[in-house]
Amino acid sequence: MSDRKEFRDLAEPDAAREAIASLDLTPETERISLEDARGRVLAERLDADRDVPGFDRASMDGYAVQARDTFGADEADPVILDLVGEVHAGVEPTVEVGEGQAVEISTGAVMPPGADAVVMVERTDEHESPRDSERASGEAANRVEIRTSLAPGDHVMLAGADVSAGQRALGPGTRLTAREIGLLSALGVDEVPVRGKPKVGIISTGDELVRPGNPLSDQSGQIYDVNSYTIATAVEEAGGEPILYPHAGDDYDEMERLLLEAEEECDLVLSSGSTSASAVDVIYRVIESQGELLLHGVAVKPGKPMLIGRFPDSAYVGLPGYPVSALTIFRTFVAPAIRNAAGLSEPATATIEARMAVEERYGEGRMRLMPTGLVEDENGRVLAYPVDKGSGATTSLVEADGVVTVEPDTAYLAEGESVEVRLFSPDVRPPSVFGVGEDDPALSRLLDKLDSPRYLALGSREGLRRLRNGVPDFAVATGDERRSSSDEKSKTPTDASEDTELASYSREWGVVVPTGNPEKIEGLADLVERDLTFINRGTDSGLRTTLGNAVADLAEERGTTRHELVESISGFEMTVKAHESPARKVAAGFADAGLGLRSTAEKLDLGFVPLGEERVRVLANPARERKDGMAELRTALDSELVGVLGDLPGVRP
Repeated sequence: MSDRKEFRDLAEPDAAREAIASLDLTPETERISLEDARGRVLAERLDADRDVPGFDRASMDGYAVQARDTFGADEADPVILDLVGEVHAGVEPTVEVGEGQAVEISTGAVMPPGADAVVMVERTDEHESPRDSERASGEAANRVEIRTSLAPGDHVMLAGADVSAGQRALGPGTRLTAREIGLLSALGVDEVPVRGKPKVGIISTGDELVRPGNPLSDQSGQIYDVNSYTIATAVEEAGGEPILYPHAGDDYDEMERLLLEAEEECDLVLSSGSTSASAVDVIYRVIESQGELLLHGVAVKPGKPMLIGRFPDSAYVGLPGYPVSALTIFRTFVAPAIRNAAGLSEPATATIEARMAVEERYGEGRMRLMPTGLVEDENGRVLAYPVDKGSGATTSLVEADGVVTVEPDTAYLAEGESVEVRLFSPDVRPPSVFGVGEDDPALSRLLDKLDSPRYLALGSREGLRRLRNGVPDFAVATGDERRSSSDEKSKTPTDASEDTELASYSREWGVVVPTGNPEKIEGLADLVERDLTFINRGTDSGLRTTLGNAVADLAEERGTTRHELVESISGFEMTVKAHESPARKVAAGFADAGLGLRSTAEKLDLGFVPLGEERVRVLANPARERKDGMAELRTALDSELVGVLGDLPGVRP
């Protein structure tokens, strides 16, 4: 235990920012083709080496003239000039404009010698010349009538009017968009010097990790590597160039080899995992032996186990292993440094003001980076609510829209209090409609009909609780709420009587068994009386409540207690989350039976023992019924629900 690295002196967040700012992430300047330059940042000033345009040109269709020939002309007293030729864009003029003459000219054409103004075609008329001798001699036979006066330079863009040779065209730090690339094209530039993208090496550590696409062993506790791809995408969004390295286990030599390989090739090396105070976490020892460890541990939640250091040729930051913590710490501390090295500014739309939808208490004495979801109220105002399933829950990555920074001395955030939300992306928008409640296959299909909804399948009890607190737009609940305090820890049922019921339907529930029902299970009594392994749903599930009530009814018939029957069902307390989860455990051979729906059993080609029906209710938050998203939900329920139910066995209106 003497080798264990403890977090005795946690650094303050500002110290972590200063440590990262001290690292040199600046890449070398690159020269790239203009066609690849969109979004890149100029590394040097670019001066024009030519006039743009490089000649005096007409800015509209009309006639090139000497302005003094038009002085005094108007609609009542026009002047008539001889038409002596024409000039088109891209063609060198072969005619000169003399006194009393005009030349037809196209927009963008070179002004012919002698001309100093252009009269727009709408203020002219052409006339046939009455001089027959001119026709006979082959000279111009047409004349043009001009009904307006001109000043020298009218409707002419002079050479260099856009950009003059020697002028500063674009400065360093300019982000190249369509406008700037258009200017560079006009200058004839085909290559530009740009700030290089910082090369960021990404290494995920931990013996339990497996890259997506490879076989996974749940029995061995393996999980897919989330961080490599999540952080790589975040690096790219920040303006860096991510480089994924092979997965590293917890072996010191392999970790050292990968870190040194990345250190030689990258401006910054990021690792995730192996940074906490554990005897097997050796990465900080690699940094200390091969470079310099600047900081180990930050007073921030989530993300306390954070490393900052430097190698001889690159910088290093160690991120926490849990995906939400890793992404939050990256966006808070590392992304600004990458943007700065790439020459990019903080996106102007990356933060928004919102009001807390609920009160949130906190008192741990260190800065909290609170994952936060967004929802709009009935007036279009943005509300923020905490999304906190624990750092290890990857679903928080998509359920949260940004982060609210809670200072260490904050005891609580009051409902309605204004907070600043740092969005995970400038493109983040609140969902069109936000629901919480029971996991249900019919509802999942119905949500597909809506535009950008968000639904959290947290169970009927939690859905009703949150609806009571006023956060979601709607909730979905099933079953009645009578419970035995001995079985369900005296949880108080939630009263939803004041909520508006938008729709309801019934679904058939029961016991999912292997194909062919090898144990010949016929009903609930078999689970009570026989040595069978059962898998249940979580206590917030309405389906779990329905099962509990059925057990209570059976206990009453037998003159015993619900608790006694629950104790006799092997696995009653073995719970899984989603409505398909028990069935999938049965299909995998981990249980003889599981709580589920007929629709699930038939979808997975499993057997099913029916135990009854339960009602599913879609309930609206009365304060949100006027939202556009709620109107869309109502329309879908009215027009699509019957069709959706018809496609699912065991479900009916």
